[in-house]
Amino acid sequence: MPGRVPGLLRIPYLRTIINLNAMTPSSRRQFIRLFSGGITALPFMAWSDPVYAGEARERLKFANALDPLAMASDEDFWGWVRSSYTVSPNIINLNNGGVAPQPKVVQDAHIRYYQYCNEAPSYYMWQLLDQGREPLRERLASLCGCDKEEVAINRNATEGLNTVIFGLNLKAGDEVVLTKQDYPNMINAWKQREKRDGIKLVWLDLSLPMEQEDEIAARYIQVFTPRTKVVMVTHLINWCGQIMPVRKVADVAHARGIQVIADGAHTFAHLDFKIPDLGCDYFASSLHKWLSAPFGSGLLYIKKERIRDVWALLSSTEPDGTDIRKFESLGTRSFASEMAIGTAIDFHEVIGAARKEARLRKLKDHWVNQVKDLRRVTFNQPMAPHLSCAIGSVAVEGKKPEEVAGELFTRYKIHSVAINWENIHGVRITPNVYTSLQELDKLAGAIRKMAQS
Repeated sequence: MPGRVPGLLRIPYLRTIINLNAMTPSSRRQFIRLFSGGITALPFMAWSDPVYAGEARERLKFANALDPLAMASDEDFWGWVRSSYTVSPNIINLNNGGVAPQPKVVQDAHIRYYQYCNEAPSYYMWQLLDQGREPLRERLASLCGCDKEEVAINRNATEGLNTVIFGLNLKAGDEVVLTKQDYPNMINAWKQREKRDGIKLVWLDLSLPMEQEDEIAARYIQVFTPRTKVVMVTHLINWCGQIMPVRKVADVAHARGIQVIADGAHTFAHLDFKIPDLGCDYFASSLHKWLSAPFGSGLLYIKKERIRDVWALLSSTEPDGTDIRKFESLGTRSFASEMAIGTAIDFHEVIGAARKEARLRKLKDHWVNQVKDLRRVTFNQPMAPHLSCAIGSVAVEGKKPEEVAGELFTRYKIHSVAINWENIHGVRITPNVYTSLQELDKLAGAIRKMAQS
């Protein structure tokens, strides 16, 4: 059709990328600044949906004027957050711990990138969208609180942590400390190294919940020996929501020459922290959990001076080099999923890390406080506020976890997950920022009826 603008060119951001090769050095630097937040707030969102970005900026101005704890109770703000999601009216989703939905603005960005890739895949993916990875890396590093040369973009926490587990130079007899309450994919990776290389796994079997950080740290520290080379600490135990004192373990470990891996699958964009705060050498997370980025997106952090110590899991020109990009040799990837991470970062920053943590803890406390005094109800998450946040785990005496979860869904259309794993038995309840107080009231009412029956 005469005068028709090609689909790709309808989006200002993509028009900018198309002309990238023809840009002067000055205009190229301006483009990079746009996606690094150097010119405008919410840069990815501003390009993909400028109208929504304008509204989001106004919400951000309002939120920044109030204390995070006060904002945790501002139902108008959180109602706006809820309206930004496409949540089902037919079920109450309280299993956000496995994977979280994306707000509509992230879905739309993902779909648009995907459609444009399909107009001419090898051109739009490799020649155009590939140019956006470095600005995205910079935005992600800013959120992590680290150098951009310490962040690799990958698909999930499992991939990131497996990269480290299989990439470290360990030999027969070297000891690795971990717990039976860690995530199965990590446990299996370490067991594979044990079987293949003859390393020794030193297991802790924790009785959770635990209310004292020093007590938790002491459990790790007391099994360190001169042969201990690595300790892995799950920052938040996914089965029950227990937050672990990574820094306290790391400080002692480093004093003894022990490297520290933190499994941050459930804490990144959930708790208000920066990765270097943990004192770990290695950290990985799934961005499709608490950042609400596209499914199958993740990050790997490696302290700069440790990058050389880890072999690339997939082939690379310099698998033992010092460039963090050696961990991104995935071949053809989903450029659409990757680029839409930027919009998810923008959405997260509108909410704000401190406000988000405060709201998530309020949501957990809202339902827990309604049922905590019931005689037949017990919990698997700590009661100390700094040791748990969004995730709670409830048990009803006389009922198996799967019975409780089944009844919640069959009778009340509340989606949760039954947990039976290494000393932890209960139903995991995981709200998210779009969850309403009324939905949690319904959960509490359901638990009350089960406890009284």
